[in-house]
Amino acid sequence: MAQRDYIPVDVDDLPEQFELDIDDVTYVFGMNYNEVGGFYTVDLYDEDENPIVLGEKMVLNHRLWANLVDRRLPMRDIVPMDESGKASDVNPDTLGKTVFLYLDDLNPEEDIRSPDYVGVGLDDDEDGDDDD
Repeated sequence: MAQRDYIPVDVDDLPEQFELDIDDVTYVFGMNYNEVGGFYTVDLYDEDENPIVLGEKMVLNHRLWANLVDRRLPMRDIVPMDESGKASDVNPDTLGKTVFLYLDDLNPEEDIRSPDYVGVGLDDDEDGDDDD
């Protein structure tokens, strides 16, 4: 069964910044939490830390940067999703528990909502654990 990769986010260590390679391009991601508004945002930089997009709000099941056209953006869709269907929002109670920031590159006809589905983090082994 096909699985989506996801971008691991440590919600207990925000704001954070990390490098991530997507399709052989290095990006720097900045993850933030807006306490006043109660939402998470994503900053995206090129490998030299030049800003591409700042303050993109995470909205459940909505592709990041959906309304932007910029050749510097990742070619793969990145979407905060809850494949269990339990969450209705991206918030501190859901992000990293049932909501993950997925690289949404599966064929939409593939059924990944089976009871044995397990997402795979970009740093995880094929079997879904972090062992090396």
